[in-house]
Amino acid sequence: MLRITELKLPLGHSEAQLSAAVLERLGIDAASLTRFTVYKRSYDARKRSAIVLIYAIDAEVTDEAAVLERCGRHPNVIHSPDTSYRFVAGGLQAQGHDSGERPIVIGTGPCGLFVALVLAQMGLRPLILERGKVVRERTVDTFGFWRKRELNPESNVQFGEGGAGTFSDGKLYSQIKDPKHYGRKVLTEFVKAGAPEEIMYVSKPHIGTFRLVKMVEQMRENIIALGGEYRFSCKVTDIDVEGTGDARQIRGVTLASGEHIASRHVVLAIGHSARDTFEMLHARGVYVEAKPFSIGFRVEHPQSLIDACRFGPSAGNKILGAADYKLVHHASNGRSVYSFCMCPGGTVVSAASEPGRLVTNGMSQYSRNERNANSAIVVGITPADYPGHPLAGIELQRRLEEGAFALGGGTYDAPGQLMGDFVKGRASSAFGSVVPSLTPAVRLTDLATALPDYAIVAMREAFPAFDKQIKGYYQEDALLTGVETRTSSPIRIKRNDGDLQSLNTRGLFPAGEGAGYAGGILSAAVDGIKVAEAVALAMLSSKASRC
Repeated sequence: MLRITELKLPLGHSEAQLSAAVLERLGIDAASLTRFTVYKRSYDARKRSAIVLIYAIDAEVTDEAAVLERCGRHPNVIHSPDTSYRFVAGGLQAQGHDSGERPIVIGTGPCGLFVALVLAQMGLRPLILERGKVVRERTVDTFGFWRKRELNPESNVQFGEGGAGTFSDGKLYSQIKDPKHYGRKVLTEFVKAGAPEEIMYVSKPHIGTFRLVKMVEQMRENIIALGGEYRFSCKVTDIDVEGTGDARQIRGVTLASGEHIASRHVVLAIGHSARDTFEMLHARGVYVEAKPFSIGFRVEHPQSLIDACRFGPSAGNKILGAADYKLVHHASNGRSVYSFCMCPGGTVVSAASEPGRLVTNGMSQYSRNERNANSAIVVGITPADYPGHPLAGIELQRRLEEGAFALGGGTYDAPGQLMGDFVKGRASSAFGSVVPSLTPAVRLTDLATALPDYAIVAMREAFPAFDKQIKGYYQEDALLTGVETRTSSPIRIKRNDGDLQSLNTRGLFPAGEGAGYAGGILSAAVDGIKVAEAVALAMLSSKASRC
């Protein structure tokens, strides 16, 4: 198989034109081309009047060696790399691995889901513990909160089967380095679970909340069929660690019910909002350090505006879909302001997980056909902004979320402000053309006190500056909704580079977003695969040492 890259065609090209372009690049006639498939398709919209599609193609030809020789050193014609997944400890089943111990996976977000799936596929029968509910029940609780303002602290946007990614845009792209093609494994498993085939080849694949719900259920059934066991509404409140110093070894976990479950291999895939678990781990001496994250607001524009700005006369094209954007501004006070988790044709959602605190996020369905585009516009901050102990970033998040709750009236309505009023430093009193999508409601106010002064100053400078990148972005009645504080984990649970175990607690495997090693569905799932492999190798080594 040959891989052709950087094959460019106009947006409205036909299938025949694509075939002809493949033949021309390879220098062969149609009889010499056995078949071809699209490996990746992206677009270049820098010239809105002449948008082009860019393909990577896998082609099978009758005489591959001759074609490669004829193409010489052409950088865009190479052997197709092998992207198939191979289990690092695939021999465990054949070796009769059954010590009686089961690896424990805490959390069922994208990371925990793939840890559990890969362990189950290797015959290691993981026990999966989730503090929240199954995804269908969790969905009822979450939509109930949005409608009735009744928050369940254990079943919401942050907690429950599927993790925070379930109520999101379902983005499946990342900028992580992936030399072993773990991302391909993730996409393949998602397709098996019901995701559309197109996620395998479009440049910015997404799924949307409703499809994610069904996929999570299907993957759970697959894991159970392979010997895994799920236990929902099982919150881990303590860990059992023996030894001191370099000899610390995890021996098991304790649940809120008081039950103790023994295991020498425990994966922490707890997500970035498990603050009580972070506090417990820190108290138990697990090495934790503060890390940078970002804070800001959700911003809503008409999706039609973003489509027109990005795609010009091609706005509305089915292949292009709803337009997204990526913005960054380096403010004069030294702060970076940038867009994060942009949701085309989506809604802003209340993502609280603690009573008396309010936080926002963005969500889209697969269709991305809602009226507004929304994105977090955030300011990067570092531990220098919240000095003290490793959990100081959590304290800052809580203070900001408590302030947002109060600004919204103390009823889980979110505080909001028109963009023009925010930049000019005056409170808003009436909505403009942008109708808020968040439920239960947005209460207009002045957001100047919602974030630290340095963030407010930087964002007031950034919004007009963004208009130079996307003409029309600085819209006076675009809507800001506060606050966005859960962009990433405020802590990192440090682990060794080699075996991926905690820096000072053997058998404990920090993983995914909550541990500070991922940011988004795909990167979290990829980290889950890596950690599953590390657990399998550790269990194999443990078995060998006992023989």
